Amino acid sequence: MDTSSLRYQYRTANVVLKLIAINAIIFIALGLLSWILGFSQDYLASWFVLPSDVMSTLGQPWSVLTYAFLHFSFWHIFWNMLVLYMFGRFVLNLFTEKRFLTIYLLGGIAGAFFFVLAYSLFPVLQGSRGYLIGASAAVNAIIVFIAAYTPNTPVRIIFFNVKLWQIGVFVVVMDLIQIPTSNNAGGLISHLGGALFGYVYARQLLKGNDIGLWWEKMLDSIAVWFKPRSERPAKMKTVHRSKTPPRRKASNKNGPAKTSQQQRVDDILDKISKSGYDSLSKSEKDFLFKAGKDS
Repeated sequence: MDTSSLRYQYRTANVVLKLIAINAIIFIALGLLSWILGFSQDYLASWFVLPSDVMSTLGQPWSVLTYAFLHFSFWHIFWNMLVLYMFGRFVLNLFTEKRFLTIYLLGGIAGAFFFVLAYSLFPVLQGSRGYLIGASAAVNAIIVFIAAYTPNTPVRIIFFNVKLWQIGVFVVVMDLIQIPTSNNAGGLISHLGGALFGYVYARQLLKGNDIGLWWEKMLDSIAVWFKPRSERPAKMKTVHRSKTPPRRKASNKNGPAKTSQQQRVDDILDKISKSGYDSLSKSEKDFLFKAGKDS
């Protein structure tokens, strides 16, 4: 097994690094594809960015998510991914990768909703047409979520320490200040939509209410479609009770209950559930990867 291969590195990376890789690949691929086909990059992106009017959005509903994986410039994607990496680590220290992905994706959808709503309700935006592109709303959801969930966690910025709640407030206030004078008012409003979702999610979670649980269940059901048939959960079977009790099969008292390989896999999975995937050593990650291929 080549542990230095890109495929292995991607499969063993956490969800934050995977999202960064996906965004980077899409950014590069879109530029190359537009050059090869001779189309403008704006034309290709127009099928996936979020339009500001409701009817156009209904015509391409996938854009409420796909817009968040597109970026218009190198610095646009660079800063979004850098901030995602910095604050994503705080979330993964406390929560599962599935919950992180729920916050990220639902934050992006909330940003899309606020964007379209703003163009429908605000007179200053009505009559104009805009498009939403970039992961900023989803990233803001991550920032404000962790800032609301653990507000007093200190963060080192160059020479001084600040708390997460101060960063969250700064992000929101900066967007609010820029809206009246910016030519990207709709985009800034979408940032606030993602931030609001992150805040509400965190506050509800502190009260014991997981408002993203339905989304996690939906992701699980979708993920089953892409699994090999042998790995899908077995369907429930109707069992008819027999009038005569079945004969008990003799157990093999001499055989071990579990193989040593399975026991080690179980121990590693227990460690992941307690401390997260990043707590594994390199040998444990390699063993788990090999066991998954052999199963």
